[in-house]
Amino acid sequence: MASFERFNFKTIDDLKRKIEELEVNIKLSEDLSPLAKPVKVGHLTAPNSIAILPMEGCDSNRDGSPSDLVRRRYRRFASGGAGLIWFEACAVVHEGRANPLQMFLTKDNVKEFAELVKETDRAAAEGNGAGHRPVKILQLTHSGRYSRPDDLPAPMIPQHDPMLDPTVGLSPDAPVLSDEYFDNLTQKYVESALLAKEAGFDGVDIKSCHRYLLSELAASHMREGKYGGSFENRTRFILNTIKAVREKVGDDFIVASRFNVFDAHPYPYGFGVDRENYMKPDLTEPLKLVRKMIESGVNLLGSSAGNPYYKAVYVTRPFDTPVIGGEMPEEHPLESVARLFELTRQVQREAKDIPVIGSGYTWLRWFLPYAGAANLLEGACGMMGLGRQAIAYPDAPRDILTKGRMEPNKCCITCSKCTQIMRDHGRTGCVMRDSQVYLPLYNEARKNASKK
Repeated sequence: MASFERFNFKTIDDLKRKIEELEVNIKLSEDLSPLAKPVKVGHLTAPNSIAILPMEGCDSNRDGSPSDLVRRRYRRFASGGAGLIWFEACAVVHEGRANPLQMFLTKDNVKEFAELVKETDRAAAEGNGAGHRPVKILQLTHSGRYSRPDDLPAPMIPQHDPMLDPTVGLSPDAPVLSDEYFDNLTQKYVESALLAKEAGFDGVDIKSCHRYLLSELAASHMREGKYGGSFENRTRFILNTIKAVREKVGDDFIVASRFNVFDAHPYPYGFGVDRENYMKPDLTEPLKLVRKMIESGVNLLGSSAGNPYYKAVYVTRPFDTPVIGGEMPEEHPLESVARLFELTRQVQREAKDIPVIGSGYTWLRWFLPYAGAANLLEGACGMMGLGRQAIAYPDAPRDILTKGRMEPNKCCITCSKCTQIMRDHGRTGCVMRDSQVYLPLYNEARKNASKK
């Protein structure tokens, strides 16, 4: 483990020297042609190998329908030229919303979502040519421990966790969700998937990452009953739900899962972790889950890691500056990036011809295309995923594919201000590169948080 350093590379050779010095497995290719290669995703083909990862704006309307800010965000993503757009977390039940402005697709607002899909396709064609049509995946979620549907925390947990319970105000005797709740919840995912298909999305993601409900359930070693304890029990819900969704939506619809390969959380409360050293991945169960998910009907995967609401958040998103009061990383960001790349590499190897969208690229700034191209050439991922970078620089895919480069003055600087707005319960976006819209929202959220 090397000492933390902020990004300070001027040339690709500077970056290569640091990679060699740290002896991390990050490869770079100055041949960017792999990023332009179309990718088969289920029954569709993405026009290139760059994907926009799902990132919550916390800015939908109160009824869960897309607001003006939501529509603006996806127009920008679509115009930017990515081959796949993974739409942000959309709750399947009201009590599972992470905030009062989280997306929530219902029978009453499905027409508004249909218009969002059409608007996204129009923007993609206008920005990149009439033949450009990105694959569009809607992420279905239940926030579980981090539910806050009506302005106040309302955690819903599959098991108690002595480290996480105090952070959400749970007492040791607070009730856990019943098996019956999970039995009924599968149908909610099915209903949401059918509504997503009606709205015109190309597929849905059964979200199981970042320690939201399904992610935590996969780690519920201490839970009793049919959804806890053994691997078969802990993965029963997600596999049953994938099968149920696949059965109802048919073969002409993508069923995906973005899941945590590695929780970076101590056993017996973490998934994919070594029992003695929770900062060391043990991929025995995650890779077994990959095989089971594919057998159950998944035809797209996204790999991630960590818990953005607890400790070692740099495992999820390497950064230069933490949120206010947040901890500094205990490793060099390139080590964090290399870990995320390796997790994706292992999942892609197991998934074979099912594409796996990787993460961890944003910290590399304008050098990220070289890492993405190298990973694609090696078969270490199916697509390169952009998260915070897309919020800061929505045109990055088009610049990479048409100019062969990214502009340094447009790149995300991993300052964590977009995350800070979320922590302050505001509407989030890039404060630095989209300041006219988001600097006032940042200041407003900071002011409200300070009052509380």
